[in-house]
Amino acid sequence: MKYLSATCSTFVATSLALALSAAVSNAQATDSAAPSALDAAASDPVKLGWMVGSPPPADRTLRFDDGSYFRFPALRWSVSNFRQLMPTINVSRGLGDPVALPRALRSDIDAIRFTPIGATTPMNWEQSLAANYTDGIVVLHRGRIVYERYFGSLKENGQHAAMSVTKSVIGTLGAMLVADGSLDPAKHVADYVPELAKSAFGDATVRQVLDMTTALKYSEDYADPNAEVWAHAQAGSPLPKPKDYSGPRSYYEFLQTVQPQGQHGDAFGYKTVNTDVLGWVIARATGRNVAELLSERIWSRLGAEQDAYMTVDSIGTPFAGGGLNTGLRDLARFGEMLRNGGRFNGQQIVPKAAVDDIRRGGDKTAFAKAGYKLLQGWSYRDMWWVTHNADGAFAARGVHGQSIYIDPKAEMVIVRYASHPQAGNAANDPTTLPAFQALAQHLMSMPQ
Repeated sequence: MKYLSATCSTFVATSLALALSAAVSNAQATDSAAPSALDAAASDPVKLGWMVGSPPPADRTLRFDDGSYFRFPALRWSVSNFRQLMPTINVSRGLGDPVALPRALRSDIDAIRFTPIGATTPMNWEQSLAANYTDGIVVLHRGRIVYERYFGSLKENGQHAAMSVTKSVIGTLGAMLVADGSLDPAKHVADYVPELAKSAFGDATVRQVLDMTTALKYSEDYADPNAEVWAHAQAGSPLPKPKDYSGPRSYYEFLQTVQPQGQHGDAFGYKTVNTDVLGWVIARATGRNVAELLSERIWSRLGAEQDAYMTVDSIGTPFAGGGLNTGLRDLARFGEMLRNGGRFNGQQIVPKAAVDDIRRGGDKTAFAKAGYKLLQGWSYRDMWWVTHNADGAFAARGVHGQSIYIDPKAEMVIVRYASHPQAGNAANDPTTLPAFQALAQHLMSMPQ
């Protein structure tokens, strides 16, 4: 698969979803054709003055309808301000008081050294933040904030696009429903959504959707103007369609057009449409869309500081594949809850059986067929990436550098929001993966 560069000239000018679908595409393949870009300091959105003024100057105005908001370096502002530019649905934190995360900030983390994959020269943790265009990062150790930094447009009271980290959040909802018996993973998708009976998803099981082992004729190759991803994007755009447009006009309508290719269950294939289907299945099984259910079952129980929100299509369907936006610390609360077996804020929020299922991981053989060179030995389960390393680490991953990294052995949770100019995680993994492991080793060396 190919990956859309953040400066890709193939944006369709009037499509929100083209940009968003690009942002949630498979984040592993090499983005070797991406052009050089301004470094983190030179592309700082505050210094560049995007959207400042009443109105902003013409050369600093970003628009939803022409795609300018998602071209680098402008995207460094946009990822912290999506709600100003596009329709959204709220994910309420509820009416209770926020539950503070205890703080025990450390001064020794910035100096931690490691060598990036494929490099010979070491770098330190602080240098890695700029290298990966970090917008915000928080580290929890044993439930306490030991490190927290913000850069550019993201502030501690602000929200940032989670991109494909959204998939893991929605996958967690799916695993919860399986654990409590509301979803049968062995049932076919069409048993829950009859409208998908004639599509590629109709005879796929819920488990195959959760683990992305569906066999679909669906390409996310952005170099191919005929790839199905463009039709998906056009359908999901909430903007008015051209007068001569006759294709699907919502995510639901598009999903019914996806055709089969291959054998379900044979190989892992990371495709955003699987999470959109899971969102539809969840809505049918519970009577609530994923934004409502996320609020009810998780967000309102975390003691979150802020509401989250999700982008939507033209009929208000939340974008399950990549539309979540949250505060940094609230996403850390979510990660800490999973590190603790689903328990947080004095209550069992996610069934422990669901967390155990995620942590066990999926089919390594099926995953290996996808060919991720930097993720050898990993697997995919319930829309989570499972490392199978000695620490039992598992992760949620989104393009441009979004991450929840949970290391149970190190009792560590890292949440990072970023705006890397290259969409694919292959651009930041050589730095990110050894940095996270070095921090885990450092924290495990600390006395109790």
